[in-house]
Amino acid sequence: MSSQPENLNRQNYSLATKSKYLIGLIILLVLGGGSWYWFTASSKPTEAQFSQWSKPVPVRVVPVERRDLNVELKAIGTIVPAHTVNVQSQVSGVLQQVYFNEGDVVNKGQLLAQIDAAPFQVALAQAQGIQQQNLAQLRNAEVELARYQLLFSQDSIAKQQVEQQQALVNQLKGQTQANQAQVNAAKLQLSYTKIYSPITGRIGFKQKDVGNLIQANEDNGLVTITQINPIYAQFSIAENYLDPIRSAMRKGEKLQVSAWDKTEQKQLAVGVVKSLDNQIDIKTGTLKLKAVFDNHNDALFPNQFVNIVLSVHTLPNALMIPNDAIQHGAKGTYVYVINKENKAEVRMLKTGVTSQGKIEILSGLTGNEQVVLEGIDRLSEGREAQIVPENKQAISTSQDAQ
Repeated sequence: MSSQPENLNRQNYSLATKSKYLIGLIILLVLGGGSWYWFTASSKPTEAQFSQWSKPVPVRVVPVERRDLNVELKAIGTIVPAHTVNVQSQVSGVLQQVYFNEGDVVNKGQLLAQIDAAPFQVALAQAQGIQQQNLAQLRNAEVELARYQLLFSQDSIAKQQVEQQQALVNQLKGQTQANQAQVNAAKLQLSYTKIYSPITGRIGFKQKDVGNLIQANEDNGLVTITQINPIYAQFSIAENYLDPIRSAMRKGEKLQVSAWDKTEQKQLAVGVVKSLDNQIDIKTGTLKLKAVFDNHNDALFPNQFVNIVLSVHTLPNALMIPNDAIQHGAKGTYVYVINKENKAEVRMLKTGVTSQGKIEILSGLTGNEQVVLEGIDRLSEGREAQIVPENKQAISTSQDAQ
């Protein structure tokens, strides 16, 4: 009986001992795991070390320039011929011959076409016949008047007969003058059967073929001619540029105008401002200008659309930066400047005119700074920046790769 309690005590002691060992093992495992976690966490780089926002911002900068700024205005222009003539016949008749080729350049006074002249030659001959008849009657009346005057001097006839004969002579003189006018009119109508070019220019497509009847002064006419040398370009500018342009023209300055193709890659011609319109268009707030080009190389074509660049004036020793560097915010216009510590600074600006991709700086910069041109999106006041050399890849590309 005494052995049973003794065995129970031994079993309880064994269980207690095993529990102590198990608890100790668990504690050791927990402590080991915590140590390992602390060690790995302390040796692992922080997330901030991998954040791109914690690194210097790559930027491309440009220096502030100080030089003469040629103020230029851009506009869309239309080429307008100096003269356009719709060649019409002044008489009606059958078109007998055409002496031009479509698209040719013709000279002033060059024969273009011939209309059947036979009816007009007949009319001229008829007028000349009537003229000769009246001239014969006039000569006979003048002889009779001389005879009457002699007889009146001899007191052989009455004065009334002399006066009547004098009146007949005067009447016949009037008729001969009218006959001469009819002859001249017939000659003029005959001359209209030959159609000459009134100007020098390029001739268009003919509207009538040989054998067709041409009516005098019909709307379509025979052909059109446009003068292409010189030639004009018409374009519009905003009314706020009116004063400098008028001031320059009053001084006799010739404002240079260049015409470019649609892609603005090829310069077609260079000319000068010829005239200004007499009023501003109230609908658009613009003023029409006309420039003249000599067009000796035939580079400009009537009704052609061109890009116009007008040189208004030159600002001497102007402070300027690229337009793309300018930023606009709630406080106004500003740029980012990289200081000596390679940190970004905000400079508020007062700007002037814009021309050739440059903008005039009136205040805010001294001329010795470097302004940020690319990489502005991630910049802020005091942010550290890394200046990328010009021969590196574009900022935007490098940022995308990151």
